[in-house]
Amino acid sequence: MRRNLEIPQGKRTKLYRFLEILPGVISYGAIILLFVLSLIDPVLGAIYLFILIAATLVKAIGVAYRTVQGYEVIKRAERVDWRKRVMDLEDPHTAYERLRGDDNKSYHFEQHVENLKMIAAMSKEYPKPSKIYHAVIMTAYDEGIEVLDPSIAAVRDTTFPNDHIIFTLAYEERGGEAIEQTVEALKKKYHGVFKDFMLVKHPANLPSEVVGKGPNLTYAGYAVAKYVEEKHLPLENIIVTSLDSDNRMAPKYLDSVAYEFITHPNRQRLSYQPVSLFMNNIWDAPAPTRLIAVSNSFFNVITTMRPHALRNFASHSQPLQALKAMDFWSKRTIVEDGHQYWRSLFFFSGDYSVLPIRIPIYQDAVIDETLWKTIKAQFIQVRRWYYGASDVAYVGSKLFVKKDKRYAPFWQTLPKFWRLLDGHVTLAIMAPIITFGGWVPMIMNMSSHDMVAYNLPNVVSIVETVASVGILITVLISFRMLPPRPAKYKKGRSISMVIQWILMPVTSILYQSLAAYYAQTRLMLGKYMEKFDVTKKVVKK
Repeated sequence: MRRNLEIPQGKRTKLYRFLEILPGVISYGAIILLFVLSLIDPVLGAIYLFILIAATLVKAIGVAYRTVQGYEVIKRAERVDWRKRVMDLEDPHTAYERLRGDDNKSYHFEQHVENLKMIAAMSKEYPKPSKIYHAVIMTAYDEGIEVLDPSIAAVRDTTFPNDHIIFTLAYEERGGEAIEQTVEALKKKYHGVFKDFMLVKHPANLPSEVVGKGPNLTYAGYAVAKYVEEKHLPLENIIVTSLDSDNRMAPKYLDSVAYEFITHPNRQRLSYQPVSLFMNNIWDAPAPTRLIAVSNSFFNVITTMRPHALRNFASHSQPLQALKAMDFWSKRTIVEDGHQYWRSLFFFSGDYSVLPIRIPIYQDAVIDETLWKTIKAQFIQVRRWYYGASDVAYVGSKLFVKKDKRYAPFWQTLPKFWRLLDGHVTLAIMAPIITFGGWVPMIMNMSSHDMVAYNLPNVVSIVETVASVGILITVLISFRMLPPRPAKYKKGRSISMVIQWILMPVTSILYQSLAAYYAQTRLMLGKYMEKFDVTKKVVKK
């Protein structure tokens, strides 16, 4: 069966349109239902509200636990000498004899010994470390050298050998003369540092493309595949990592990915997902965007501990052979990272998963020239992320069809579809329900003297107090995750890192609920977002 992996253009089928409308209908309906039930009977409204809040409380407890667990796992993984572990795979027989019986308590050491034993016993050839290459594609629009240079330098400074790194700077023709001068200066600076430093300019206004990162990545992917073919490099041993212009990988990231790639026999059907931490400029960001950055970092820490729910986000790595086979990334969506998960899942008929890499890639918190511009830019960024609700229709249209037209097994894909839908609905409804929901039964029954309605705000407040224990845990861990405070800031800046959490209700409604409703409303109305609004990168002097 020929696989059409691309998002449809023009008129959608009735099923596709229904599924595009579905997230918004549920999200609006969940709020309306609270008012309707409260009007009929305040007890019904209270029961409905308690069910939602109880579910949130359970999730809050899980969040606190996963945050602590994830933080400790990441720290343990960062202490591993991944270069040494990778080189052990070059001669697994010798390494296994040396290490077996060693009482080493480091991260996954026992698994490392088992991997050596497994590879040593393999009858067929496996990819040796000396034959592995990383192709790093960094996308750029109009960012300056002060943004791009540190990100490239971070790749240069990894523990993986630079002569096995093919660096590609994929920039947009739309960026104009300024980006042309910037990339030429960077090519000159990094000449001879990597195996090669390629510049790939993505032409503007190509047909059947949205204005976004996906088309740029795919265009660069073609160039990398052509380069690999011309240089007679082993296609099956090339790992591609996509980076945004502000992404700075931790020194051990590439070695960690190479290790997992070599030791997993199903390597071509895996993506390798780092922990994205928005910490590059966290001390410079104003309180609202700083809070969003820390919250998003925590979310990524939590998801790395839930591999069954893990999907591609921001930077990720995937084998070139697999990317080439599926025609790289989508050119029809502005959320190419999360969408890549579904694209890969359907291409491989369900035999695909995302492997967590517990080594971070650091990103910028949103900062613009003024506070107002920063607040606006943050909203634009998150509404683009939450447009991932468009994948509900994409997945459902390939799931709820006849068996012979289905791209992946039904019962395997259905829970994934449900988590996708539930995640986007939860983003929209929970902040307003938790903040204001307790007052609805009372307001809708002002003439009534029902004690349930009048006591409900107090009960909700108690539940929220219990849930705040989870927030306290995240506050404490956030301080351990922060990079050192720059000398230009006094200790008062640290105090503001605590005070910022009082903004949680405001930022949750503005940057979570409203942004999610915005994206879902656009989908309901068929007003598709087909332009990637680039988040401006401002380096605070």
